Amino acid sequence: MNYDKLYINGEWTASISKEKIEVENPATKETFETVPAANEEDVNLAVAAAKVAFKTWQFTSLDERIRLLTNLLDELTLRIDDMAEIIVKELGCGIQFAKNVHVLPYLADIKNYLEIIGDYKFEEKYEEYIIYKEPVGVVAALTPWNYPLGQIIKKLSPALLAGNTIVLKPSQKTPLVSFFLTEAIHKAGFPKGVFTLVTGRGSEVGNVLAKHKDIDMITFTGSTKGGIEVSKIASDDVKRVSLELGGKSASIILKGADHKLALTKTLDKMYLNTGQSCSAYSRLLVPRDEKEQIENLIIEMTKDYKFGDPSDPDTIIGPVASKQQFDKVSYYINKGIEEGAKLILGEVPKESKGYYIGPTVFTDVDNKMEIAQNEIFGPVLSIIPYDTVEEAIEIANDSVYGLSGGVFGPEKDAFDVAKQIRTGTIVINNGAQLHKAPFGGFKHSGVGREGGKYGLEEFLEIKTMFI
Repeated sequence: MNYDKLYINGEWTASISKEKIEVENPATKETFETVPAANEEDVNLAVAAAKVAFKTWQFTSLDERIRLLTNLLDELTLRIDDMAEIIVKELGCGIQFAKNVHVLPYLADIKNYLEIIGDYKFEEKYEEYIIYKEPVGVVAALTPWNYPLGQIIKKLSPALLAGNTIVLKPSQKTPLVSFFLTEAIHKAGFPKGVFTLVTGRGSEVGNVLAKHKDIDMITFTGSTKGGIEVSKIASDDVKRVSLELGGKSASIILKGADHKLALTKTLDKMYLNTGQSCSAYSRLLVPRDEKEQIENLIIEMTKDYKFGDPSDPDTIIGPVASKQQFDKVSYYINKGIEEGAKLILGEVPKESKGYYIGPTVFTDVDNKMEIAQNEIFGPVLSIIPYDTVEEAIEIANDSVYGLSGGVFGPEKDAFDVAKQIRTGTIVINNGAQLHKAPFGGFKHSGVGREGGKYGLEEFLEIKTMFI
């Protein structure tokens, strides 16, 4: 794969900017590839191509859009191993984790959208009017580094099926897998300009897209700070904005809960992707008189999660993604100790050949502490004891975020508590979060939803015709 060009108007095109962005392997700290650092002139060319393509693409039949997305799925299927291998290098996870978490579920998500679109009603007839659901227009997709393929597909599938054109700016930290996706799009036969790829820095590409007069919508996944910045820029032109942002989700263990089940679900979410998931259950709320028993079980169960070098085929969880992440997570581990929380698992990270941080668990955490309020984005769990269910609900909701969470206990009790938690998604006992269901958050966790028909509707405008 050649990473030295942008993809504009159906062709691999040399960037007007001659600058490059280095891509680092977080397991070794070695720069192993570069991509173009596009500038405003590159962005203008990409948007112009997308704008021209939209004039005809919006009127393409749904059958044709389905055919092309099916072609794309076939092409991506041929590249499963290649995409997994490049994600290992640019993100630092193990190969099986890359394949089974970062690639295969998102190909299944394309299938979900192909099924949904066949039954979706783009036209609703009433006695005196008709409602048409039409594409928004030219969409700028700004995607994060932690799920470098998945977060693109979550936006691309519904946007294209709805008849929009897309200008993609992937994260500068993990841009390489997007080149495999782009190659697949080219082979699938999409018309020129329907999809463009512009790699670059957020300040030089993302912000230019957010303020560009010919961009109709921004769909952004990333930090809350980044989402606020993009939203402010886009608001000057009254663009539609969809934001999937940060989280500080609570897992609540109630009296009578199956501790093994609750901790399996919690640790799976907490250690997933080295804690670099916005929906991680990073606060664990436990009955005070069961705290010690739960702490001991966490220490024992954590042994089943293989942290280490991604070159080891048995490794599930690798390093954090960058020096910036290493420094940030290290800061919070030191801060937790300084704030008086008790470290029962893990240690202050040390410099090594890669950005390695092992599973870290604090107990006796007060919800007012920084480690309980701020998104750490690393494998750091805070155990917070509570005395009453009402207190647990209050603690869970005492956050600027509201993205995800879990409640474990007797079914009726768990359901009653779950209904009172201000969060966009929540798992109850054996429940499982599915890609085909809507995902998104309350409060500072975002605006809008991705997944299922609700994810499709983010990319549609409503037109009313009176007859």
